[in-house]
Amino acid sequence: MNLWGAIYFKGTGHKSKLASYIYSCSDFYMHTLLIVVDMKVALTLSCQLWLPGTGCRANLYFLPTGEAVYFIACVIVLYHINNRTQRHYRKHTDCVRCLTLHPDKVRVASGQTAGVDKDGKPLQPCVHIWDSTSLVTLQQIGLGTFQRGVGSVAFSFDSGAFLCVIDDSNEHMLSVWDCNKGTKHAEIKSTNEAVFAVEFNPSDSTNIITCGKSHVYFWTLSAGQFTKKQGIFGKYKKPKFIQCFVFSLTGDVLTGDSEGNILTWGKSAADIKTLAHEGSVFTLCTLQGGALLSGGGKDRKIIRWSADLAPERECEIPEKFGAVRTIADVDGEELLVGTTRNAVLRGTFSDGFVAIVQGHVDEMWGLATHPSQNIFLTCGHDRQVCLWNTEEHKLDWCISLEVGHTDLSL
Repeated sequence: MNLWGAIYFKGTGHKSKLASYIYSCSDFYMHTLLIVVDMKVALTLSCQLWLPGTGCRANLYFLPTGEAVYFIACVIVLYHINNRTQRHYRKHTDCVRCLTLHPDKVRVASGQTAGVDKDGKPLQPCVHIWDSTSLVTLQQIGLGTFQRGVGSVAFSFDSGAFLCVIDDSNEHMLSVWDCNKGTKHAEIKSTNEAVFAVEFNPSDSTNIITCGKSHVYFWTLSAGQFTKKQGIFGKYKKPKFIQCFVFSLTGDVLTGDSEGNILTWGKSAADIKTLAHEGSVFTLCTLQGGALLSGGGKDRKIIRWSADLAPERECEIPEKFGAVRTIADVDGEELLVGTTRNAVLRGTFSDGFVAIVQGHVDEMWGLATHPSQNIFLTCGHDRQVCLWNTEEHKLDWCISLEVGHTDLSL
C-alpha cells in the first residue's frame, strides 16, 4: 500500500505552496511526513520529523559536523542537533535498510531494498557510498548483485578500503567489495537464518564477524576465499537471538543477546557471561578509553560499563519513548539514543534525556494545516494527535486518545 496526498497552505502574499505529502512504506512500517516548500522553484525537502524505530538496527550515527545521521524511507537525514536544521541525501530509489560510517567520519555507506518505480519497472538493491559534507555519491556498489535488499554493511578499519555486505536473500550472502573500484572481492552464503549485524575486526581486516538468530560466525578471508567458524556457547545457554556485537579495546568480541546477557568471546568461544538487562540487549556502543554502553529492550535502560564490564552508571528511558534501539556517542558524555517508538533522544546520565526527534509509531492517516499559522496537526492509528511547528521544525505537543483517528480539521 502506497498513499500519496497533498495539502496546500493559504498564505498571504505568496502563491500556493505545497506544504506536505505523506509517503507510506508498509513493508517496513515506516510512515514519513515530509515538509516541503517553494514550488515556484522546485520541490524541496525541508524537514523529516521522525526516524524508524522498528525493522532496522544501527540506524543512528553522529558526525563531526554536529549532525545526527539516520534514515527513513528513501531519505537519509543529516540533522544538526544544535541548529535544528536538516540536510538530506536523496539518491536512493527505494527504502534504505542500513547505514554505516566510514573510519574517516565523512563517508557514509547506505543500503537499500529492491522496489519498483512509478512505471512498475523493477529497482535493484544496491549500496551507495557518499560524502556527508557535499552529499555527492562517490560509488554505487552491487547493482544487480544483491537479492531483495541490503540488510547490513560495514567498512574495514584499514582506511575503509573494503566494504562487507549482507543481503536479504534466503542464504544471506556475505560479500566483500573494493570501495574505490566498486568491484567484488569475495562472496559466500552465510546462513539461512536472520542476520542482524556484520563488522570487520578492527585489528585485522581479513576477519569478519556476523551475528543473528541463534548464531555468531567468525569468518576468515584469504586469497578471495572465506572460511567459517561457528561461535561455541559451551556452558552457556544458546540465546534465541544475538542482537548486536562490538569489539573491546583488547580485541575481544562482546555480544548482546535476547536473554539480556553480554557474552565475552575468545577466539570463537563464549568465555564470560555478564547479566546486563531484563529482556534483550538491543545495542552496544564502545567509548574512547574502553568503556561500554548497553541499551535494553524490556527495561528501557542505558548502562555504562567499565572496560572490565563492571556497571558504573545507568538511567531509564521514559516509557512513552519505548525501548532503546541504538546509541550514538557525541562526546563521551552526551549521547544520542534511537528508540523503538521512532524518537531520537539527546542527553547525559546526569541530566537525563529529552526528545529532539519524534513522531507517530503507527500508520498516519490524518493531516490538517492551519489557515493562517505555520502549524499543522497529524493523527493516526497510534491514537496520537500531534501539533507540529513548521518554522522551528519541531513537535509542539502530542496527546493520546482512546481510539485512533484518520481525519482532522483546523
